[in-house]
Amino acid sequence: MRTSESVEGVAYGLAVIDDEFVNVDAGEVTLTDRRTERSWSVDVAAFELAAVPVTRRLYAEADGDEADLPVVEVSWFDAVEFCNRLSARTGVEPAYIVDGNTVTWDRSSPGYRLPDEAEWEYACRAGTSGPRYGALDDIAWYRGNSGERVHAVATREPNPWGLYDMLGNVWEWCFDIYDADVYADYRVLRGGGWFDEHWSCRASVRRRTMPTWRIDDLGFRLARNIT
Repeated sequence: MRTSESVEGVAYGLAVIDDEFVNVDAGEVTLTDRRTERSWSVDVAAFELAAVPVTRRLYAEADGDEADLPVVEVSWFDAVEFCNRLSARTGVEPAYIVDGNTVTWDRSSPGYRLPDEAEWEYACRAGTSGPRYGALDDIAWYRGNSGERVHAVATREPNPWGLYDMLGNVWEWCFDIYDADVYADYRVLRGGGWFDEHWSCRASVRRRTMPTWRIDDLGFRLARNIT
């Protein structure tokens, strides 16, 4: 039902990157915010999600021992800019229209983009209903097993749909504003990171920070519409 596509070469600068995406069928997910004790259901259209977070290799044409580490210390704006650059390099219409600090998502675009948080949680759960899609030590790098450092992508077990590192290793930017009435333009983070305790590495956990923030356990993952 959900299967990985054949690997395609994505040309970026001088590097050729094998970037595997997973087809995610349409469905529904219920999101929960513990701060407000609110839950809401979201219909999710079919889309594609990268099997791993963006790596240093893809982001900056890095090579060597650190090439397969997830890129970190990227702001939300950095991630948006990278998505548009990658779209332009691969000959597709960018997903974002950027005017200063105003970013508009063209939802009809086939370009690379960030997942929204409903897409992220739906894909993370992969048809499971518990807080995680497997035993935490098997699926995630977190404070209990990471040695307090980031690890190469895809070195823990994937979820049932073939997506790696959805929990642990690095937090991932989503497109959404967390709560405009309370936190202005703060954006949603999902997934937990290598320095987090086990309770932060759950499918439902929502965090937020300013879109200019760059920290050493925060990266992102590519999504795109199915065309």
